[in-house]
Amino acid sequence: MKLTRQVTVKNKLGLHARPATKLVELAQQFSAELSIMDGDKVASAASVLGLMVLASAQGSTLTLIAEGDDAEAALDAVQALVEANFDEE
Repeated sequence: MKLTRQVTVKNKLGLHARPATKLVELAQQFSAELSIMDGDKVASAASVLGLMVLASAQGSTLTLIAEGDDAEAALDAVQALVEANFDEE
């Protein structure tokens, strides 16, 4: 089953190297395949470089896409990380 959810990047520096690394580490805890979409660009949540190429700034709306057995739990965890400003502030 494929699930999607939207979240807004709130931290001042957006999705830069540190938050991207945290997101990848979190995504690795789930068996679901996770992708992040910003506008027309999509990146795997398993790739720090891919996430940084999204260039998601503060205020960007991201679409989280998860497919697999624990897709809902993965979306919940990623949403919580984004809403907590990637634990940066």
